Amino acid sequence: MAARTLGGEPRRLLGEIVRFLAVGGVATVVAVVGFNALAHGVLTGSAPMRQQPIPAYVLANVLAGCVAYLGMWLWAFSHRQTHETVNSVVRFFALGAATMAIPVACLAVSRYLLGLSGVWADNISANVIGLSLSAAARFWVFRRFVFLAVGPSVSERAAHDPRGA
Repeated sequence: MAARTLGGEPRRLLGEIVRFLAVGGVATVVAVVGFNALAHGVLTGSAPMRQQPIPAYVLANVLAGCVAYLGMWLWAFSHRQTHETVNSVVRFFALGAATMAIPVACLAVSRYLLGLSGVWADNISANVIGLSLSAAARFWVFRRFVFLAVGPSVSERAAHDPRGA
């Protein structure tokens, strides 16, 4: 209801935030389930990467990153330009990897400095604290460097040009 009272740009921004969070939510489920299956055997009964929590986290998040890119490209930021699709994908994953350093650092601190290795400790450190801290950074980074703002069309520029050209 509040979004209807907003003007053009704030309303557009709110829509982007909501779509970004929805896509991010789906990707987060993929990452959390994948990480817990690999590192803790949740849902699978065996944990093939029990002794390698950081690589398990990174692997699960690479898969989640693919889900996120498709969701953002096809829906959340579909109205924005992506110059040079290959370059856009490279930027998305490079910047995603950079912001993934935040939850990886949280997981490493929990595991290796605090000595906590349980499923709850891993998930609170990486998937609650870490992802919360990195979500805002990812929104800004992706919006600024991957999914660029669409400029006004020729007809919109002409409509706003006082010379009528």
